[in-house]
Amino acid sequence: MAEGQLSDPITPAGMAALKARYDHLFLTERPQMVETVSWAAGNGDRSENGDYLYGRKRLREIDRELSHLAKRMADLQVVDPSRQPDKTRVFFGATVTVAEILENGDDRRQTLTLVGRDEANASEGLIAWNSPVAVALKGAITGQTRTVRLPTGERILEVLEIRYPI
Repeated sequence: MAEGQLSDPITPAGMAALKARYDHLFLTERPQMVETVSWAAGNGDRSENGDYLYGRKRLREIDRELSHLAKRMADLQVVDPSRQPDKTRVFFGATVTVAEILENGDDRRQTLTLVGRDEANASEGLIAWNSPVAVALKGAITGQTRTVRLPTGERILEVLEIRYPI
């Protein structure tokens, strides 16, 4: 699993979440909305029928999301971080504790996990593997510092710990 070979990676958990969303839309929400639209269509004039108009709009939204999810799942490469052969370096799927070295000499610690862009959620510490911070951290070992250039300025990060799922 060389880092250069990753096209559009996702963790097994991330793929399971996409699949669960697809299944929920396809097996639950869409059939319910089809039923609502059918019921509303039977109520007469469709031009002023809010249930019918909303239902049709929602069906289009569901179908659009289903199409998007199907395409994304087909394009993604599931990569299991627990199989990373070199667990001493930061690669896709690594959970990294870093300390941002502040101008006053203090540091601010945070834990980040490098994941696929479909599962990134910064508020939970899940950052896309191709984000500026993740790109700067790739290949780093414990104790190394890396400089990240962001629109808000440069940040210096020291890698304190690297973990991979077991």
